[in-house]
Amino acid sequence: MAAAAAGGGVVGRPWRLIPRPILETVLHNHALRPRVPQPLLLHGPRGVGKSTLLLHRLLPRWSEQPHATAFVDFLHPVPNSPAASAPWSLLPADPAPSLPDLRLQLESALEGLARAAVLRGAVGSKDILVALSRSHGLGTALSRIAGGPAARSFSASVPARSSTTSLPALWARAVLASARQDDATFSIGEGEATNCSMEERAYMQEAMASLRVAKEVLRMQEGWRKESVREMNRTGRFSRSLANSATDWPCLLLDVLSGAAEEDFFQPKLVLSNVDVLRKASCDDETMVPAAVYHDSFIWRVIALGANERCLPVFISTSDGYYSSQAFVDFGFPNIFISRETFGWTSQEAKLHMVSEFFTEQEWKVVDEILGPNPRQLSEIYKLKQKANSPGALHDRNIEEIIDTYLAHLQVSVVNPAMETALGMLQKFASDVRQGKVPENKLSFGAPWRHPPREENPDLSYKWAKIQLMDFVQSFVNTEFGVNYLSDDSLEILDDPAAVAMMEVGLLYQQRDPSFMRPVTRGIQRCLARWFVLVHVTCLACSTETTVEPSRINIILLATSNTWTQLSAFNERSWLQIKSYFYENIRLHDVMLMDQEPFSVSKLTDDWRID
Repeated sequence: MAAAAAGGGVVGRPWRLIPRPILETVLHNHALRPRVPQPLLLHGPRGVGKSTLLLHRLLPRWSEQPHATAFVDFLHPVPNSPAASAPWSLLPADPAPSLPDLRLQLESALEGLARAAVLRGAVGSKDILVALSRSHGLGTALSRIAGGPAARSFSASVPARSSTTSLPALWARAVLASARQDDATFSIGEGEATNCSMEERAYMQEAMASLRVAKEVLRMQEGWRKESVREMNRTGRFSRSLANSATDWPCLLLDVLSGAAEEDFFQPKLVLSNVDVLRKASCDDETMVPAAVYHDSFIWRVIALGANERCLPVFISTSDGYYSSQAFVDFGFPNIFISRETFGWTSQEAKLHMVSEFFTEQEWKVVDEILGPNPRQLSEIYKLKQKANSPGALHDRNIEEIIDTYLAHLQVSVVNPAMETALGMLQKFASDVRQGKVPENKLSFGAPWRHPPREENPDLSYKWAKIQLMDFVQSFVNTEFGVNYLSDDSLEILDDPAAVAMMEVGLLYQQRDPSFMRPVTRGIQRCLARWFVLVHVTCLACSTETTVEPSRINIILLATSNTWTQLSAFNERSWLQIKSYFYENIRLHDVMLMDQEPFSVSKLTDDWRID
């Protein structure tokens, strides 16, 4: 990044990656072991530097021999793409990534790791056969593979009885038949294994062919179960064997690689970044298991492999609060993962790194008060500061104007779309209640969400959802944007559809220790307060029969100098109301909503109440 002159006496310089020595040491020490009993879960709010730490600080060290690492980022398949470096978005891509694509991404990474193991001589044909025959019947599939294309063409039909040929003989014939095929993934390329003898090269070629056979066997067996999977999806039932059939191939590779791991010779690792995207992926194929089932099956089998036989180090990185608490419950044990939760810097730590190098003392006081020490947001504010002198800049070099512009971006591009998505989730909740899909224990007596509209009226449902969301945000403001759901005996907040929706869209984060539910950053916290004010202003405008268009709301958010002249279409009462709320709650330099007398949903007019 070009270094432009920055204001406040600080010379502009490129943003740099600042080491995190303690966290790096913890993760690196875990990676130094060839096999471990548990996967490590690295979790924390978005923007604290988890992916950056793994990708830019640790992955280069884990890619040097004897180490080998498969890095899978489900959110950004190409880490250096423009989408990965653009200002953050809390919402996933639209449309959501498909399960077949993410599955292929995971399998390709593990196949590359297995190929590296073969080229180092750590994996042979016998190792693959032993791992495959441990939990799979191979006779029929191997007979069809060894029988050539004519026999393989019937692989989708019901399996027939196998011959009396021994399993090792069938395996040898299948490997020989597979060795004659061309496969770019499992083959020795030009310039590889050049220093090996003929016997060593033949050993590697046999291992490559064995991997092709194993993959084809598992794909064939999965094909036999497609109709059963379709029936399982139709009836809503669950079958562990059908769920495991989808993850047989990646888990077989993990098993083989874990057995081949040896200190100072070959130490493989698997890093899964943004694994929550896999859990929420879309899948239109009725013959495939749902994304959540695939995710759970894979994670569970990784856990089982580590507990039973020790597994290669698996690092799971995520910003989803589900993995901070609920995942431990779903997988059955409070310490099922090695939990490493990070919240980035404290204000004091951030000040040590930021002041004098990126911001002046006065600038840092403003930045810390408004946005807090979130590393991702600090880097984006610094980029805006460096571009202050460019012709297309929407702000000057004043740090307060820069933060105003950045908060407006967060509001319009991040928080408002996320809240609209949350409103849609609440409307779906109301529909599920009407259809009897919500258990009675989630509709406890006295809960504000107990009685959604009884009619299938989209407008009424939308108003109910908006009131639920406003009521939750107001209550959250009253708690100073933090609820200790364990210490305060407030577990019922996890049943609140508004809280669940705001966590699903990424506005709130559910911590593990201490057990707080809070906004992901202080900047998002302020944008939530702004959203509440804007919705409240819209309701007041509705009470005077004045329409507030979205473009007018964006004008308010951008807070330009001629804002009030652009609001001349409002009548005097609406103009005064908006001006009052704007200056009291939205302007950066004034007191925030949490310091004011809290608004009450009961102040809304009768037109906005739902009996």
